[in-house]
Amino acid sequence: MNTLYQETIGEGERHLVLLHGWGLNAQVWRYTAERLAPHFCLHLIDLPGYGRSEGFGAMTLEEMAEIVLAAAPEKAAWLGWSLGGLVASQIALTAPQRVEKLITVASSPCFAAQDDWPGIRPDVLHGFQHQLSEDFQRTVERFLALQTLGSDSARQDARLLKSIVLGLPMPGVEVLNGGLEILRSVDLRQPMTALTVPLLRVYGALDGLVPRKVVPLLDELWPQSRSEIMGKASHAPFISHPDAFCSIVESFLIAK
Repeated sequence: MNTLYQETIGEGERHLVLLHGWGLNAQVWRYTAERLAPHFCLHLIDLPGYGRSEGFGAMTLEEMAEIVLAAAPEKAAWLGWSLGGLVASQIALTAPQRVEKLITVASSPCFAAQDDWPGIRPDVLHGFQHQLSEDFQRTVERFLALQTLGSDSARQDARLLKSIVLGLPMPGVEVLNGGLEILRSVDLRQPMTALTVPLLRVYGALDGLVPRKVVPLLDELWPQSRSEIMGKASHAPFISHPDAFCSIVESFLIAK
């Protein structure tokens, strides 16, 4: 049975959908949700195959976006972290009439490094795909540790991310491999030049997965968007700096 898990909390009139990253689930927004719930009606979704959204296999970005969109409010702002940023971006491209505003967090339209583009080396992503079949849990833990490297609270943040993963059903190897394949192969740089939805891109200055070098490149490629770099944050700025992060989100969503 394919069931997409969604939790709705908050008292605000504006709807905000939050999408997590690879390997994790909607529990990652625990502290963000506490701060945003007084201002927004939050929809916390476990991506297909992750956490409590069980029964799904590997899928393309387009398939994942279609499933998530079908469960979402008719009109909402969208906030996507890392892989979730790609899903939210794909939704904004295919159904802009359903997206009020878009926020991507520590996300890239093209995660894989190329000659003229900073990102994760393709051999690193290939390595994770290979290691998943050999040592499933250790590979996920290594990826989580990479996400917090650099921030002052790295060890504490990594422990929190690990507890979020282990607290719910683990995604299957097929699902995780499918997610890595999306990170390895998807490139939305050109499609997103046509985006009509207001877009804010939030980055961690110390992020090792989405290097800050992408920021000026996208500022030039997408002049209609805004970027914000959080100085002492890594790949999970909403965990290391929740108050500053929520302040950025609120001011963008509430602005006319």
